[in-house]
Amino acid sequence: MDVTRWSRDEARAAVAAPDLDRQLGVALGIAAVVVDLDDDPGEDLAAVLTALPIVAIARGTAADPGWDVVVDDPEPVIDGVLAAPHAAVTATQVLRGVEDRTVGEGLLVESLAYATLQGGPEFAAWLGRRGRRVRTDDRPRVRVEDLGDSVDVVLDRPRLRNLLDARMRDELVEALRALSAGDPRPVALRGEGPAFCAGGDPAEFGTVSDPATAHLLRASANVAPWLHRIAERTTAFVHGPCVGAGVELAAFCGQVVADPDTRFRLPETRMGLLPGAGGTVSIPARIGRHRTLQWLLTDAEIGAGLAFDWGLVDQVEPRARS
Repeated sequence: MDVTRWSRDEARAAVAAPDLDRQLGVALGIAAVVVDLDDDPGEDLAAVLTALPIVAIARGTAADPGWDVVVDDPEPVIDGVLAAPHAAVTATQVLRGVEDRTVGEGLLVESLAYATLQGGPEFAAWLGRRGRRVRTDDRPRVRVEDLGDSVDVVLDRPRLRNLLDARMRDELVEALRALSAGDPRPVALRGEGPAFCAGGDPAEFGTVSDPATAHLLRASANVAPWLHRIAERTTAFVHGPCVGAGVELAAFCGQVVADPDTRFRLPETRMGLLPGAGGTVSIPARIGRHRTLQWLLTDAEIGAGLAFDWGLVDQVEPRARS
Protein backbone atom coordinates (compact mmCIF):
# COMPACT_ATOMS: atom_id res chain seq x y z
CA MET A 1 0.00 0.00 0.00
CA ASP A 2 1.27 3.47 -0.85
CA VAL A 3 0.52 7.20 -0.76
CA THR A 4 0.73 9.54 -3.76
CA ARG A 5 2.26 12.99 -3.24
CA TRP A 6 1.68 15.82 -5.69
CA SER A 7 2.37 19.50 -6.02
CA ARG A 8 -0.62 21.67 -6.83
CA ASP A 9 0.26 21.73 -10.54
CA GLU A 10 0.92 17.98 -10.66
CA ALA A 11 -2.46 17.37 -9.04
CA ARG A 12 -4.30 19.53 -11.57
CA ALA A 13 -2.67 17.67 -14.42
CA ALA A 14 -3.44 14.29 -12.84
CA VAL A 15 -7.12 14.90 -12.11
CA ALA A 16 -7.72 15.72 -15.78
CA ALA A 17 -7.11 12.06 -16.64
CA PRO A 18 -10.37 10.32 -17.63
CA ASP A 19 -9.27 7.10 -15.94
CA LEU A 20 -8.25 8.61 -12.58
CA ASP A 21 -10.59 6.19 -10.82
CA ARG A 22 -8.46 3.34 -12.17
CA GLN A 23 -5.29 4.89 -10.75
CA LEU A 24 -6.24 5.79 -7.19
CA GLY A 25 -7.92 3.71 -4.50
CA VAL A 26 -7.18 1.19 -1.77
CA ALA A 27 -8.01 -1.70 -4.10
CA LEU A 28 -5.39 -0.30 -6.50
CA GLY A 29 -2.71 0.06 -3.84
CA ILE A 30 -3.07 3.83 -3.25
CA ALA A 31 -4.76 4.73 0.03
CA ALA A 32 -4.16 8.48 0.16
CA VAL A 33 -3.13 11.49 -1.89
CA VAL A 34 -1.24 14.43 -0.39
CA VAL A 35 -1.29 17.71 -2.30
CA ASP A 36 0.90 20.71 -1.44
CA LEU A 37 -1.47 23.61 -2.06
CA ASP A 38 0.55 26.55 -0.73
CA ASP A 39 -2.07 29.35 -0.57
CA ASP A 40 -4.48 27.77 -3.09
CA PRO A 41 -7.78 26.43 -1.65
CA GLY A 42 -7.81 23.61 -4.20
CA GLU A 43 -11.59 23.40 -4.24
CA ASP A 44 -11.61 21.88 -7.72
CA LEU A 45 -9.07 19.24 -6.68
CA ALA A 46 -10.97 18.37 -3.50
CA ALA A 47 -14.18 17.85 -5.48
CA VAL A 48 -12.49 15.24 -7.69
CA LEU A 49 -10.31 13.49 -5.13
CA THR A 50 -12.98 13.12 -2.43
CA ALA A 51 -15.14 11.18 -4.87
CA LEU A 52 -12.54 8.40 -4.78
CA PRO A 53 -11.89 5.66 -2.16
CA ILE A 54 -8.81 7.41 -0.76
CA VAL A 55 -7.97 9.90 1.98
CA ALA A 56 -7.53 13.31 0.30
CA ILE A 57 -4.98 15.28 2.35
CA ALA A 58 -4.19 18.96 1.76
CA ARG A 59 -1.10 20.81 2.91
CA GLY A 60 -1.68 24.55 2.94
CA THR A 61 -2.99 27.54 4.85
CA ALA A 62 -6.11 28.19 2.79
CA ALA A 63 -7.35 24.72 1.84
CA ASP A 64 -11.00 24.36 0.93
CA PRO A 65 -13.17 22.56 3.53
CA GLY A 66 -14.02 19.94 0.93
CA TRP A 67 -10.71 18.16 1.64
CA ASP A 68 -10.78 15.19 4.01
CA VAL A 69 -7.81 16.37 6.10
CA VAL A 70 -6.03 19.73 6.15
CA VAL A 71 -2.65 19.70 7.93
CA ASP A 72 0.76 21.33 8.01
CA ASP A 73 2.51 18.02 8.67
CA PRO A 74 0.79 15.08 6.96
CA GLU A 75 3.19 12.38 8.18
CA PRO A 76 1.28 11.30 11.35
CA VAL A 77 -1.91 11.03 9.28
CA ILE A 78 -0.12 9.06 6.57
CA ASP A 79 1.24 6.66 9.20
CA GLY A 80 -2.31 6.06 10.41
CA VAL A 81 -3.64 5.49 6.91
CA LEU A 82 -0.92 2.98 6.07
CA ALA A 83 -1.38 1.15 9.39
CA ALA A 84 -4.95 0.21 8.45
CA PRO A 85 -5.87 1.50 4.98
CA HIS A 86 -9.25 -0.22 4.72
CA ALA A 87 -10.40 1.24 8.03
CA ALA A 88 -8.89 4.65 7.31
CA VAL A 89 -10.58 5.05 3.95
CA THR A 90 -13.90 3.67 5.16
CA ALA A 91 -13.90 6.09 8.10
CA THR A 92 -13.09 8.90 5.67
CA GLN A 93 -16.01 7.97 3.43
CA VAL A 94 -18.41 7.83 6.39
CA LEU A 95 -17.37 11.29 7.58
CA ARG A 96 -17.87 12.86 4.15
CA GLY A 97 -21.27 14.51 4.19
CA VAL A 98 -21.90 13.78 7.87
CA GLU A 99 -23.15 17.34 8.35
CA ASP A 100 -26.01 16.71 5.92
CA ARG A 101 -27.37 13.60 7.65
CA THR A 102 -29.85 13.33 10.47
CA VAL A 103 -28.66 11.55 13.60
CA GLY A 104 -30.60 8.45 12.60
CA GLU A 105 -29.14 8.46 9.09
CA GLY A 106 -25.65 8.97 10.48
CA LEU A 107 -25.98 6.05 12.88
CA LEU A 108 -27.24 3.80 10.08
CA VAL A 109 -24.32 4.69 7.79
CA GLU A 110 -21.87 4.16 10.65
CA SER A 111 -23.28 0.75 11.53
CA LEU A 112 -23.21 -0.49 7.94
CA ALA A 113 -19.62 0.67 7.52
CA TYR A 114 -18.64 -0.88 10.86
CA ALA A 115 -20.16 -4.19 9.76
CA THR A 116 -18.18 -4.01 6.52
CA LEU A 117 -14.93 -3.63 8.45
CA GLN A 118 -15.90 -6.41 10.89
CA GLY A 119 -15.63 -8.77 7.93
CA GLY A 120 -12.35 -7.30 6.73
CA PRO A 121 -8.72 -8.47 6.95
CA GLU A 122 -7.48 -5.70 9.23
CA PHE A 123 -9.95 -6.49 12.00
CA ALA A 124 -9.22 -10.21 11.60
CA ALA A 125 -5.50 -9.48 12.01
CA TRP A 126 -6.17 -7.42 15.14
CA LEU A 127 -8.28 -10.23 16.61
CA GLY A 128 -5.44 -12.64 15.94
CA ARG A 129 -2.93 -10.43 17.74
CA ARG A 130 -5.26 -9.82 20.66
CA GLY A 131 -5.87 -13.46 21.50
CA ARG A 132 -8.92 -14.97 23.15
CA ARG A 133 -10.39 -13.35 26.27
CA VAL A 134 -13.26 -14.53 28.46
CA ARG A 135 -15.08 -12.55 31.16
CA THR A 136 -17.04 -14.25 33.94
CA ASP A 137 -18.26 -11.12 35.74
CA ASP A 138 -22.06 -11.35 36.08
CA ARG A 139 -22.73 -8.24 38.16
CA PRO A 140 -25.05 -5.42 37.01
CA ARG A 141 -23.25 -2.86 34.88
CA VAL A 142 -25.34 0.30 35.39
CA ARG A 143 -26.60 1.97 38.54
CA VAL A 144 -29.44 4.51 38.47
CA GLU A 145 -29.58 6.88 41.45
CA ASP A 146 -32.74 8.95 42.00
CA LEU A 147 -31.60 12.18 43.67
CA GLY A 148 -35.02 13.79 43.74
CA ASP A 149 -34.46 16.81 41.52
CA SER A 150 -32.09 14.92 39.21
CA VAL A 151 -30.96 11.43 38.24
CA ASP A 152 -27.47 9.94 38.08
CA VAL A 153 -26.80 7.13 35.60
CA VAL A 154 -23.56 5.48 36.68
CA LEU A 155 -21.43 3.05 34.69
CA ASP A 156 -20.64 0.53 37.40
CA ARG A 157 -17.94 -1.84 36.24
CA PRO A 158 -14.99 -0.20 37.97
CA ARG A 159 -12.66 -3.20 38.10
CA LEU A 160 -12.63 -3.28 34.30
CA ARG A 161 -12.60 0.53 33.94
CA ASN A 162 -16.24 0.48 32.83
CA LEU A 163 -15.55 -1.35 29.58
CA LEU A 164 -18.75 -1.31 27.54
CA ASP A 165 -20.09 -4.80 26.85
CA ALA A 166 -23.48 -6.00 25.60
CA ARG A 167 -24.91 -6.19 29.10
CA MET A 168 -23.86 -2.62 29.93
CA ARG A 169 -25.26 -1.46 26.59
CA ASP A 170 -28.61 -3.11 27.26
CA GLU A 171 -28.80 -1.75 30.81
CA LEU A 172 -27.97 1.75 29.57
CA VAL A 173 -30.67 1.53 26.90
CA GLU A 174 -33.27 0.53 29.48
CA ALA A 175 -32.22 3.28 31.90
CA LEU A 176 -32.27 5.96 29.21
CA ARG A 177 -35.53 4.66 27.75
CA ALA A 178 -37.20 5.13 31.13
CA LEU A 179 -35.74 8.63 31.51
CA SER A 180 -36.96 9.66 28.07
CA ALA A 181 -40.54 8.62 28.84
CA GLY A 182 -41.86 11.87 30.29
CA ASP A 183 -39.26 12.37 33.05
CA PRO A 184 -38.02 15.98 32.60
CA ARG A 185 -35.32 15.95 35.29
CA PRO A 186 -31.64 16.67 34.57
CA VAL A 187 -29.50 13.56 34.07
CA ALA A 188 -25.84 13.08 34.93
CA LEU A 189 -23.87 10.31 33.22
CA ARG A 190 -20.91 9.20 35.35
CA GLY A 191 -18.39 6.39 35.67
CA GLU A 192 -17.57 4.56 38.91
CA GLY A 193 -13.92 3.98 39.76
CA PRO A 194 -10.72 5.19 38.07
CA ALA A 195 -12.16 5.60 34.55
CA PHE A 196 -15.28 7.03 32.97
CA CYS A 197 -15.20 4.36 30.25
CA ALA A 198 -12.11 2.79 28.70
CA GLY A 199 -13.96 1.76 25.53
CA GLY A 200 -15.65 -1.37 24.29
CA ASP A 201 -14.85 -4.64 26.02
CA PRO A 202 -12.19 -6.44 23.93
CA ALA A 203 -13.50 -9.78 25.18
CA GLU A 204 -16.64 -9.28 23.09
CA PHE A 205 -15.01 -8.13 19.86
CA GLY A 206 -15.48 -10.73 17.15
CA THR A 207 -17.97 -12.84 19.11
CA VAL A 208 -21.06 -12.19 16.95
CA SER A 209 -21.49 -14.85 14.28
CA ASP A 210 -21.41 -12.55 11.24
CA PRO A 211 -21.29 -8.82 10.34
CA ALA A 212 -24.89 -8.70 9.08
CA THR A 213 -26.20 -9.98 12.42
CA ALA A 214 -23.93 -7.54 14.24
CA HIS A 215 -25.40 -4.63 12.27
CA LEU A 216 -28.96 -5.69 13.00
CA LEU A 217 -28.13 -6.08 16.70
CA ARG A 218 -26.82 -2.50 16.75
CA ALA A 219 -30.03 -1.37 15.05
CA SER A 220 -32.06 -3.01 17.83
CA ALA A 221 -29.92 -2.07 20.84
CA ASN A 222 -27.97 1.17 20.56
CA VAL A 223 -27.32 3.62 23.37
CA ALA A 224 -26.70 6.59 21.08
CA PRO A 225 -30.27 7.41 19.96
CA TRP A 226 -31.52 7.25 23.54
CA LEU A 227 -28.80 9.61 24.73
CA HIS A 228 -29.61 11.91 21.83
CA ARG A 229 -33.27 12.04 22.89
CA ILE A 230 -32.40 13.49 26.29
CA ALA A 231 -29.18 15.27 25.32
CA GLU A 232 -30.38 18.77 26.20
CA ARG A 233 -30.77 17.84 29.87
CA THR A 234 -27.89 15.39 30.15
CA THR A 235 -24.36 16.14 31.37
CA ALA A 236 -21.51 13.65 31.10
CA PHE A 237 -18.92 13.89 33.88
CA VAL A 238 -15.79 12.21 32.54
CA HIS A 239 -12.50 11.35 34.21
CA GLY A 240 -9.48 9.11 33.78
CA PRO A 241 -9.35 7.06 30.57
CA CYS A 242 -12.16 8.07 28.20
CA VAL A 243 -11.56 5.87 25.18
CA GLY A 244 -13.50 4.84 22.09
CA ALA A 245 -17.13 4.30 23.06
CA GLY A 246 -16.56 6.38 26.19
CA VAL A 247 -15.76 9.44 24.07
CA GLU A 248 -18.51 8.68 21.57
CA LEU A 249 -21.32 8.43 24.12
CA ALA A 250 -20.18 11.39 26.21
CA ALA A 251 -20.12 13.56 23.08
CA PHE A 252 -23.86 13.00 22.60
CA CYS A 253 -24.60 14.73 25.90
CA GLY A 254 -25.59 18.38 25.90
CA GLN A 255 -22.78 19.19 28.33
CA VAL A 256 -19.50 17.40 28.97
CA VAL A 257 -17.50 18.20 32.10
CA ALA A 258 -14.00 16.72 32.26
CA ASP A 259 -11.78 16.20 35.27
CA PRO A 260 -8.26 17.56 34.61
CA ASP A 261 -6.96 13.96 34.69
CA THR A 262 -9.12 12.85 31.75
CA ARG A 263 -7.33 11.32 28.78
CA PHE A 264 -9.19 10.91 25.49
CA ARG A 265 -8.36 8.51 22.67
CA LEU A 266 -9.95 6.98 19.56
CA PRO A 267 -8.04 3.75 18.75
CA GLU A 268 -10.58 2.16 16.41
CA THR A 269 -8.84 2.43 13.03
CA ARG A 270 -5.72 0.76 14.42
CA MET A 271 -8.03 -2.17 15.23
CA GLY A 272 -9.27 -2.26 11.64
CA LEU A 273 -12.57 -0.62 12.59
CA LEU A 274 -14.14 2.82 12.96
CA PRO A 275 -16.13 4.31 15.85
CA GLY A 276 -19.20 2.12 16.32
CA ALA A 277 -21.05 3.66 19.29
CA GLY A 278 -22.20 6.73 17.39
CA GLY A 279 -18.90 8.57 17.33
CA THR A 280 -18.95 9.40 13.62
CA VAL A 281 -22.08 11.42 14.46
CA SER A 282 -21.47 12.80 17.95
CA ILE A 283 -17.79 13.76 17.72
CA PRO A 284 -17.95 15.72 14.43
CA ALA A 285 -20.95 17.59 15.83
CA ARG A 286 -18.62 18.91 18.53
CA ILE A 287 -15.22 19.27 16.84
CA GLY A 288 -15.91 19.04 13.09
CA ARG A 289 -15.29 16.21 10.66
CA HIS A 290 -11.75 17.27 9.69
CA ARG A 291 -10.44 17.25 13.25
CA THR A 292 -12.37 14.05 13.99
CA LEU A 293 -10.73 12.23 11.09
CA GLN A 294 -7.26 13.56 11.85
CA TRP A 295 -7.60 12.49 15.48
CA LEU A 296 -8.91 9.08 14.51
CA LEU A 297 -6.12 8.44 12.02
CA THR A 298 -3.31 9.56 14.31
CA ASP A 299 -4.59 7.63 17.37
CA ALA A 300 -3.41 10.55 19.52
CA GLU A 301 -4.12 10.71 23.24
CA ILE A 302 -5.30 14.18 24.23
CA GLY A 303 -5.80 15.78 27.62
CA ALA A 304 -8.71 17.71 29.07
CA GLY A 305 -7.22 21.10 28.18
CA LEU A 306 -6.90 20.34 24.48
CA ALA A 307 -10.32 18.67 24.50
CA PHE A 308 -11.74 21.93 25.85
CA ASP A 309 -9.94 23.97 23.20
CA TRP A 310 -11.40 21.73 20.51
CA GLY A 311 -14.94 21.86 21.93
CA LEU A 312 -15.04 18.17 22.77
CA VAL A 313 -15.76 19.13 26.39
CA ASP A 314 -17.53 22.22 27.72
CA GLN A 315 -15.85 22.55 31.11
CA VAL A 316 -12.75 21.30 32.89
CA GLU A 317 -13.13 21.03 36.63
CA PRO A 318 -12.03 18.57 39.33
CA ARG A 319 -14.62 15.97 40.24
CA ALA A 320 -15.71 15.33 43.79
CA ARG A 321 -13.88 12.32 45.18
CA SER A 322 -15.37 10.17 47.91
